Amino acid sequence: MTDSSNQSAFKPRVDEALHRFVEDEVDHLLAIDEDLAPVAEQLQVITTHGKRLRAAFCYWGWRAAGQPDSDALVRAAAAMELVHAAAVVHDDLIDNSALRHGLPTAHLGLRTAVAEGPRPKAAARSLAMLVGDLLMSWAGQLFTTCGLPAAYLSRARPLWAVLARELVAGECLEILRTGGRPDTAASLQVIRYKTAKYTVEHPLHIGGALAGASQELRELFTDFGLPLGEAFQLRDDLLGLFGDPDRTGKANGDDIAAHRPTALLALTWQDATDAQRHELRTMLGRRSLDEVSVARVREIMHATQAPARIEHMITERVQAATTTLHQARLPADSARALAGLAQTATVRRN
Repeated sequence: MTDSSNQSAFKPRVDEALHRFVEDEVDHLLAIDEDLAPVAEQLQVITTHGKRLRAAFCYWGWRAAGQPDSDALVRAAAAMELVHAAAVVHDDLIDNSALRHGLPTAHLGLRTAVAEGPRPKAAARSLAMLVGDLLMSWAGQLFTTCGLPAAYLSRARPLWAVLARELVAGECLEILRTGGRPDTAASLQVIRYKTAKYTVEHPLHIGGALAGASQELRELFTDFGLPLGEAFQLRDDLLGLFGDPDRTGKANGDDIAAHRPTALLALTWQDATDAQRHELRTMLGRRSLDEVSVARVREIMHATQAPARIEHMITERVQAATTTLHQARLPADSARALAGLAQTATVRRN
């Protein structure tokens, strides 16, 4: 088996596990009818990309509990990436985002397939919704057929219900609060449930449960995973407005155009002058936001020092996570890998 003590060694194993599973499932789909080819193509594109961080956290949750390297566990961990793929498709659909990984999002990529039919935009959005649903179903299928003993799987199965409940709750809270008065505490709650938990904490817990982790270790996973997951999303929010689109693969200004309840916007609003708030009101939620307007939002944010405060929040959370890690008694390779993943998740340009 390949050494997976660093992410560059681990990622190809997850990619291969996903490729084999997806190709097999796509063959079954196309056996129903060749007209499903555009849907199959989207499923292949969507599952090709990703940093595989969620799979890595699941894997090291297993290893931190003292279990050895396992190809079956890698397949179980790869299921976390299908959860993420499903969440991405649904999120892009809800937000009407145009780009992901520099490519058209699923609801745009599927328009060609229904271009000649009635209401092609609505039809493409419907197809994308179903693609996301299928990806979530695939996640459960890959997990339960990964090859681990049934007794191991039964320990982790209840955690899938928690993951789904909290992920959907976070997405719902974001929708309910979109367009509302910016509030930092409310934004951080959305971050916690929409992203932080399913990115770090839940994968760690699922990997640990498969391995039979102790209560002490499970508590450590939460103390490490929650602040790190929040730092990951706070970094994502910064990159969403200040990152290079060629690196992020997403359009700048999406959060402003959608008037999403980000902590970055909440902190900006908190310290903005009345004149700056008036300007922000004219730009928040405007779908046809041009680059001049995006640049002006950035100027206002810098004037309130909101980006610097988000950076401070990221640093605080990463320090909390790494302090927890340093105080824990974990196998050396697990501690080293988790520390590396903390850096990969939060010190990035995409």
